[in-house]
Amino acid sequence: MIETSPERDRPALQLNLLVLRCQALEVSRRFYERLGFRFVKEQHGDGPIHYASQEAGMVFELYPLLEGDVADHTRLGFSVPNLEEIVPHIETMTRHSILGEVVHIARDPDGRKVELIERTT
Repeated sequence: MIETSPERDRPALQLNLLVLRCQALEVSRRFYERLGFRFVKEQHGDGPIHYASQEAGMVFELYPLLEGDVADHTRLGFSVPNLEEIVPHIETMTRHSILGEVVHIARDPDGRKVELIERTT
C-alpha cells in the first residue's frame, strides 16, 4: 500500500525532477513533445543550453549528452490522454495488453524504452 502524507491526500514521496542526457537534443525534444510535453529552452550561467518542461507535476529536462558519455538504459513510462493520436507519429516497437490496458513500447531517439498507456482520469 502507498503511504500518503497526513496533510495531503497524495503520496508522501513524489518524483519532482527527471533529467535525460540526449545525443541529438532537438530530435529528442520533438519526440517528447509528441507525447505532450511542452519545453522551454534554458541555460543556467555558463552551463549547456537544454530544454525543460513542467508537465506531469514535475520538472523534466533534456540536456545534451556529455562528450565521451553514452546514453543510459533508463526505461520510462507515461500515461497520456491521447494515445491513439500519438502512436501514428512515433515508431512503436511492441503493443500488448496488461490487465486490460493497451501498452505501446517505443524507443526514444537515444534508444531508451518508453512505455505509453492511455490516461483514463
